[in-house]
Amino acid sequence: MTKHHPLIDLESGVYAENTSISLNSGNIRLRRMQGGASDGVDIVEIDNGRLQLTVLPTRGMGIWRGQCGDLPLKWDSPVKQPVHPAFVDQSRRGGIGWLDGFNELICRCGLGWHGAPGNDVIRDNSGNVLSETFLPLHGRIANLPAHNVVASVEESGVLKLTGVVDECSVFGERLRLTSTLGMAPGASSFSIHDEVTNLGGNPADIEILYHCNFGMPLLSADARFHTAVQQIAPRDARAAEDVDTWDLFREPQAGYAEQVYFMSPISDDQGRAIGVLAAADGASGVALRFHTDTLPCLTLWKNTQSQRDGYCCGIEPSSSLPNNRAFEREQGRVVVLDPGESRSFRFEVEVAETASHLAALLEEVQQLQTQEERTTHSAPQPSWSPA
Repeated sequence: MTKHHPLIDLESGVYAENTSISLNSGNIRLRRMQGGASDGVDIVEIDNGRLQLTVLPTRGMGIWRGQCGDLPLKWDSPVKQPVHPAFVDQSRRGGIGWLDGFNELICRCGLGWHGAPGNDVIRDNSGNVLSETFLPLHGRIANLPAHNVVASVEESGVLKLTGVVDECSVFGERLRLTSTLGMAPGASSFSIHDEVTNLGGNPADIEILYHCNFGMPLLSADARFHTAVQQIAPRDARAAEDVDTWDLFREPQAGYAEQVYFMSPISDDQGRAIGVLAAADGASGVALRFHTDTLPCLTLWKNTQSQRDGYCCGIEPSSSLPNNRAFEREQGRVVVLDPGESRSFRFEVEVAETASHLAALLEEVQQLQTQEERTTHSAPQPSWSPA
């Protein structure tokens, strides 16, 4: 029998401040941060006895950081603490103000759009402009708070945390994210199952991207990204400079300009693709498995600038590529939900703490790649990157 523990419920007036739920396999705790730009940020700490995660209901149910055994799961952003959405002006700096709050291990981008800032132009069948609007970087969902958060414990001991976040506007979209994070007792892995629903009376565009970010100690010089893909291409001329070593990371380098690679992943017989970040010593790593029926795109973000400036790599499964929505719509990658329709997005994160565990993950990638020969493009592809 599943036991439910409401932590936040706006409609019922529930706020279980400083609640700690003790379990045989671990615990779940809600608390509120005070002071600075973190003032008023709610965090939920989940511990399954081996893996600890810190979830941010105030920031779209993102995951700030984690710890698996002795292995930290995080990156050192110049933004040191979780930032309350009230302090994030997404229109700042030409539409990249989203970065003022960006420091999470896993951060959602969406729901109405994600990707580079710019104008979205909607045209009729004759090519006439129906509307035009400016869309800032990576959408709204990471800066919207959950209004309902429930912790639950299944009879098997699996811990779950479910949060509901609404992204709504008058004369605009009315979208709902229902996110469930699951962790089995003592496991070194966790799952995320998101459902996005169009609550409005008109069809609605949706895009979603999971910005999964890792820094030291997993990331260092000679760390490598392994994945099975059909095609890979640089996003732009800067990425094309090092396309031959797209999967290999450098040491921190002051002034390094980011490099981004787009991929079409291969899925297994369960419909899942895999990407693995392997530490340089071959003794640890992290794997993402994601379901390609709704997350058919994969982006690798290489951001190996100085440690002080945010040495990081991003592994980013998504429903569409992180370009401006107008371009993605032209390529047929923007999902349209009818009124009342929902779409599910699922992925899992697995941490390898030993060389043997990592080797098994890399063997899984290698076997998957044998299904199809990889094509590596030396230049940006017109259907993937705007001119």
